Amino acid sequence: MGQSRTDKSWHGIKLTSFDAAADPDAPPVLVTLPAAWGQKAADALAAILPGKRMLHIAEAAETWISPIAARAAAAGLDEDIAANLHRLLAAHRASPSGNVWRNRAAGQPGFVFNLSAYLDEAGGFDIAALARDVRLAVTALTLAAPAAQRLRLGFTDLNLFLARLGIAYDSQEARDLAVTLTGFIGGQADIASARLLAGGAAPGHRITAAQLPESCPLPALLPAALSAREEAASLGLRRHETLLGFLDEPEIEALLGAAQVNFAPALTALDEDGKLAHWAMQSLAARGLTTEGALARMIGGEEIFSIPRTAAYAAMHDALAALVPVMPARPAAPAAPRRASARETMPARRSGYTQKVAVGGHKLFLSTGEYKGGRLGEIFIALHKEGSAFRGLMDAFAISVSIGLQHGVNLEDYVEAFTFTRFGPSGVVEGDPAVPAATSMLDYVFRNLAVNYLGQTNLAPATIDEPDELGDGAAERAPLLPLDLPAPAPRERRRNLKLVS
Repeated sequence: MGQSRTDKSWHGIKLTSFDAAADPDAPPVLVTLPAAWGQKAADALAAILPGKRMLHIAEAAETWISPIAARAAAAGLDEDIAANLHRLLAAHRASPSGNVWRNRAAGQPGFVFNLSAYLDEAGGFDIAALARDVRLAVTALTLAAPAAQRLRLGFTDLNLFLARLGIAYDSQEARDLAVTLTGFIGGQADIASARLLAGGAAPGHRITAAQLPESCPLPALLPAALSAREEAASLGLRRHETLLGFLDEPEIEALLGAAQVNFAPALTALDEDGKLAHWAMQSLAARGLTTEGALARMIGGEEIFSIPRTAAYAAMHDALAALVPVMPARPAAPAAPRRASARETMPARRSGYTQKVAVGGHKLFLSTGEYKGGRLGEIFIALHKEGSAFRGLMDAFAISVSIGLQHGVNLEDYVEAFTFTRFGPSGVVEGDPAVPAATSMLDYVFRNLAVNYLGQTNLAPATIDEPDELGDGAAERAPLLPLDLPAPAPRERRRNLKLVS
């Protein structure tokens, strides 16, 4: 245990043991941590440090804090860095990335800050504490991974932070606050990195001034961010190439109690148990509403919880992307919800008929299926001498017509659309005295259906073109000229000449 049990940061905190697991199929792990952190935090610690049978939060923290403290002592840096890091974690204010917990110098090390932990009950924001902790995090990450040129400092559960302040997520002031916070964290990180560069690292990277909003809902935060930006700019160079970024490690954010990762909004006002979520309760408290009062307003038609749309999430992403080099994927617009289908299914046992005919010498079988009462609900068209492509197209056509009929499309609309369609095979119809001729197989199908289901026996007769004609015959073969060409042409007369010896 050693220092982890005697460090004063953990004194006075009620600890509880949880049966935790990184996933449902993993063996259980006995995890001891502050009781207020809960089961999800215990599961998160088991995921961060897999392969353990028992975990104690203070001991686990000591495994990554102790090497950092040793390097700090060797470099003549902060003597209290170990106690300060324990304090930072015990207060549930921040946590390093997974590789730091595992003492690995791979990837881009980072720190995640729990913004709500810097708010007091009255909504006051501890700016000085956040500034101190950001500088501490940069120093700790540099000592944990001296060769890393890119760090990732970010925050989590912005949604809860805004709710506690009574600020709507999809508002401009919410975006201004998020950008100002990010600028403040970046400025403090620049200062810490620049001071570490002065400790001997080279060649350094130029510090650029972040563009900040003109206003901020937290009045003291904007001047603090501007001051940090000016101080960082005066130092000129910093040790690291980049400092800001959001981790893609939800278990780290779950350890800090975050319900929504990074700057994502909540999708519902209810939790997993169907009760009001913590952020929703905090939102009511910030507006001075009780649950009974909120319910009364909702019954009166007032929208109490405005759930942000994807556009609001994307707008927040775009606002932060100007300052943060490493961002999660931009949220995409959701696909349009599928319109509910009102399809009337066919009965399991149905009546109908099958008609065998020949259209222009080509055999065709037309079968129908009916609802109770004789209403047409489906058709099948079977061909036998045609090619596979033509048969497949006719099958697909029959299915589409059937689906339309089952969704309420009137048969009259189909008859009007597909009678008199002209394509081969066409001609005399053999086998159906009600339809003597058809201009195409589709023309025959809907003439037959019109007779048998609509009683329409007065459709205009089909006029059949000769095989070498187009449309209405000779009239359409005439040239589009004012006068007909002379016939026969001289060249045609020469063809009739023959040589006589």
